[in-house]
Amino acid sequence: MPHDTLLKFNYPQTLLREYQHWAVLLRPKQVTAGSLVLICTEEATRVSDVSPAAFAELKTVTTDLETTLQQAFAYEKINYVCLMMVDKQVHFHVLPRYSTARSVGGKEFVDPFWPGPPDVTKALEMNDEQFAALLGLLRSRWPR
Repeated sequence: MPHDTLLKFNYPQTLLREYQHWAVLLRPKQVTAGSLVLICTEEATRVSDVSPAAFAELKTVTTDLETTLQQAFAYEKINYVCLMMVDKQVHFHVLPRYSTARSVGGKEFVDPFWPGPPDVTKALEMNDEQFAALLGLLRSRWPR
């Protein structure tokens, strides 16, 4: 059964790829276009509780997500934010960063925080069709 943090980010509807120890989901509230959530599927509530096998797999997962986001958005920087203030299982908000607008579903989106730190409590205005287009784009580019 999926744990609470997976469900909070609309698993499995927003799932891009599930690995043995990690799941990558499209973040329902986009901070920047292409924002993801990288969630450990273990019940770990501290980073130090994540299993050695999960840490080993993290190399593959981050390579896949960075490759996909680079192909889709040609990001200039990428932020991994591990706050864990509300959702208890280990997870990272993965935010592609860019200095110029990126297009999703026919609409241009800017990184409103460039070049400063992101604010994960703020979300881009994106309708359901644009979100679905973004989900489809990333799923189609994800390594198999």
